[in-house]
Amino acid sequence: MLIFCPNCSNALTISKADASTRYPMGVNRFECRTCPYEAPLDREWFESTNLKQKEVDDIFGGAEEFANADSVATQCPAEACNGERAYFFQLQIRSADEPMTTFLKCTSCGARWREN
Repeated sequence: MLIFCPNCSNALTISKADASTRYPMGVNRFECRTCPYEAPLDREWFESTNLKQKEVDDIFGGAEEFANADSVATQCPAEACNGERAYFFQLQIRSADEPMTTFLKCTSCGARWREN
């Protein structure tokens, strides 16, 4: 929010005023750079706006992302699981000269991990 000088209509800047008897620690103030206008900041100068969070699309397909995925024999990394099969799909998430990233989901416990 910009505040303008009532005398010359230039934008005001915020600066620190010298200590006085009213403000022994000094106070921030609005100050005009072209005329002698100054006004102490003795009230709060902010606005609070609650922003609505954007609805995010599930880019991997949501709950059905592994419905038609192939499975591969692999060891599940979860300590409590002895699963030996996992669903997988591959995406190119880095540059073309890098290998594809493989996303896996254990068929037994549902643990998820990825491999590069």
